[in-house]
Amino acid sequence: MLWFWVLVLFTANLKLGLAHIHGGEQPLAKINILQTTVALHESASISAEPVLLGLKGEDTEWITVNFVNPKPSLDDWVGVFSPAKFNPSACPPVNERKKQLPYICSAPIKYKYANESSSCYAKTGTASLKFQLINQRADFSFALFSGGLSDPILVAISNPISFTNPKAPLYPRLAQGKSWNEMTVTWTSGYDIDEAVPFVEWGRKGDLQVRSPAGTLTFKQNSMCGSPASTVGWRDPGFIHTSFLKDLWPNFVYMYRMGHLLYNGSVVWSKTYSFKSSPYPGQNSLQRVVIFGDMGKAERDGSNEYSDYQPGSLNTTDQLIRDLDNIDIVFHIGDLTYSNGYLSQWDQFTAQVEPIASTVPYMIASGNHERDWPNSGSFYDTPDSGGECGVPAETMFYYPAENKAKFWYSTDYGLFHFCIADSEHDWREGSEQYRFIEQCLASVDRHRQPWLIFSVHRVLGYSSNDWYSQEGAYEEPMGRDGLQKLWQKYKVDIAFYGHVHNYERSCPIYQNQCVNKEKNHYSGTLNGTIHVVVGGAGSHLSKFSQLIPYWSIYRDYDFGFVKLTAFNQSSLLFEYKKSRDGKVYDSFTISRDYKDVLACVHDGCEPTTLAS
Repeated sequence: MLWFWVLVLFTANLKLGLAHIHGGEQPLAKINILQTTVALHESASISAEPVLLGLKGEDTEWITVNFVNPKPSLDDWVGVFSPAKFNPSACPPVNERKKQLPYICSAPIKYKYANESSSCYAKTGTASLKFQLINQRADFSFALFSGGLSDPILVAISNPISFTNPKAPLYPRLAQGKSWNEMTVTWTSGYDIDEAVPFVEWGRKGDLQVRSPAGTLTFKQNSMCGSPASTVGWRDPGFIHTSFLKDLWPNFVYMYRMGHLLYNGSVVWSKTYSFKSSPYPGQNSLQRVVIFGDMGKAERDGSNEYSDYQPGSLNTTDQLIRDLDNIDIVFHIGDLTYSNGYLSQWDQFTAQVEPIASTVPYMIASGNHERDWPNSGSFYDTPDSGGECGVPAETMFYYPAENKAKFWYSTDYGLFHFCIADSEHDWREGSEQYRFIEQCLASVDRHRQPWLIFSVHRVLGYSSNDWYSQEGAYEEPMGRDGLQKLWQKYKVDIAFYGHVHNYERSCPIYQNQCVNKEKNHYSGTLNGTIHVVVGGAGSHLSKFSQLIPYWSIYRDYDFGFVKLTAFNQSSLLFEYKKSRDGKVYDSFTISRDYKDVLACVHDGCEPTTLAS
């Protein structure tokens, strides 16, 4: 019988490992760039304008690309390359025996088909395209290819174009520090510490501004665990700086800007931004939290989206931007960019979320598309990160973990206490992470912070996604085996998950049993934890099982996110909003007093004695 159970476990893990492959493919992975052949045609041409970008300090510009091909075809395409110059001498041989060097060994940062803007292109061979470029620390060129994506033939190369200052400090990302009154500012630039000293100038609005130093990190190609991150997907990430703004006064608006002090005494400044500092833990005031997973990124110019890989990403981003005045903190619980080893996508993601992340703390968790790679220490031996094995995520964003490679941490926001776990490392009973989870849940003072939230990328609780339902347990294998007793013992209110690209809410549940008959208005003791899948923020959607389990109260095959509003210590509003219109499609309230949190529940009672 042993061989039978080994086969069952192997099949289960294989299905889960392949689950995300079925729904989409990183668009840049479709390009067989190493097989490019060169057939530059004297009558073919491609040009881009304007040549100089960011003349008024912009970090994003629209570009017009005009091109002519005397032998046009329907599968012609235009790729955007950065840096602009192809350098075959830096390419590894395609054929080791023949020492044959490819002409291009770096994937483009984006692409479009040549006939996108003109249905007559295949006849006339003349067309133009609009691209949106962001400042990415290097110049750009545009290349016209025939032969489709699988057998590219280089026909023409454009003039280079660039931003006035490619090294400028850009794309700030706020995050909570290790204490409630600390905010961190992380940003990207082209300045190493031997060129300039990074810092943040900041202060309360209207007050004297002070300067805080920043640390600088980067990573190299040999930090990647495999291809494409270490080969065609590699692009220099620049330098990532983080400054710690300490001893903040609660609830104040602070202004800030990033600076680089050059050794000639001049300063290169970013734009000026602002944020509101966190409330004191336990402060009885209005507090609003947004939670989602698996958003990814998309291009506003329509490029790269031919595989429909992350169709809801921009809608979610734009809804959050529109409602930003009513959001205090954001949690993106894994699968951030879906770069999958194409490093240029990290810049594009940080640019996309900049209006949000520069204004409110943007807290992240680790997902399979950030971390997983065979023989790299990840719990799942899958290639989902494209060879990144966590390095870009751990460097590009700050989060208050004790060890950045162990992506678990706790953070406080007023009336909320958050325990963020890492499903890509072992969470099972007896593991280091299990001990952290229990310590995090046990450490909260529920009188001051009544709302206890657990979040992790994979569904360690409940989901009626089709592949989980095929396994019969409606969860990640081994998911809730040891964790559910912790959720129950410490009376976790809501557990959030991504990974499954849809929305689903359970009843308050413990050991597969609904422990509260209410569905929309909970009062008094919950008796169990409400489990919510909120992985539909942008990436291709995941199908549900045909059978609706008894514990599933609401499920939606659409893109969306969750918003929590704590009005005070006794009243919480939960809302699920669709990304396409921002309207509420599912909601519930919790009303209770402190005594309801203290109340004894099944397997969650404090020891008592009969002694007087």
